[in-house]
Amino acid sequence: MRIGVDWGGTKLEAIALDDHGSTLMRERVATPRHDYNACIDTVRDLVFKIEEQTEQAGTVGIGIPGTISPATGLVKNANSTWMNGKPLLQDMQAVLSREVRIQNDANCFAVSEAYDGAGKGVYIVAGVILGTGCGCGIAINGSALVGRQGIAGEFGHTPLAPMYEGEFPGNACWCGKRGCLETYISGTGFQRGYEMIIGEPTHFDAEAILALEDTESTQAYEAYCDQLARGLSQLVNIFDPDVIVLGGGMSNHNALYKDVPPLMLNHVFSDDFITPILKARHGDSSGVLGVARLW
Repeated sequence: MRIGVDWGGTKLEAIALDDHGSTLMRERVATPRHDYNACIDTVRDLVFKIEEQTEQAGTVGIGIPGTISPATGLVKNANSTWMNGKPLLQDMQAVLSREVRIQNDANCFAVSEAYDGAGKGVYIVAGVILGTGCGCGIAINGSALVGRQGIAGEFGHTPLAPMYEGEFPGNACWCGKRGCLETYISGTGFQRGYEMIIGEPTHFDAEAILALEDTESTQAYEAYCDQLARGLSQLVNIFDPDVIVLGGGMSNHNALYKDVPPLMLNHVFSDDFITPILKARHGDSSGVLGVARLW
């Protein structure tokens, strides 16, 4: 049995797969935000609950919104900032009493969609998560491209480019820099853009804002599509994937797949843009399926 845990900013989801890849059990709980130790305990409890109910022991893979630093062995680059600088791998292996594999969640998402999802059968898949943050994983021939620093695909922390009048010097990002794509094309980035238009904070999340369909929400959506096109164009210009697969909350807005591709031609270094932009076949479960397949 293979157990995968998708450690997200708002939810922790665990899945158990049998040797044939069929789902034995799935469980989802809220992430104890800003409490690292509580997160460790929650993941441990999820794994033990699955093993108790299935009466099987399993391998464990964990996908995180960051990566393990090859230099220090500690978590880095997580937008769930309470994880950064923590010895997550050692801590999880201690509480679970076994070897654990940890990988960036966007890498797991890309591999899942390359394996049997929207990117099945193509050579290079760019898996872009548009959720609480913004991540990108690159699957080449079904395997994740990790990179020397473990940061391959982290285009969410490259600048929005080109910046238009009124956008410079860019939104402040949790990473300490300004203008990061994550602050524009994530779900929280879209919410921020809407708040800038109405001139005040809102309690609406991205889904609720899109459902308004009024002048302000439409303006925010049109700006979002243009910013997303600028961001995705960077991926195309750098490694020209065979398909771009979108996941995360914003990916569920079906109009994106019609509205964004025409805008790409303004920024792609090509006389045409033919790369399919598709919704993840496995939806919100794509990441956790990829995590389970770390073994």
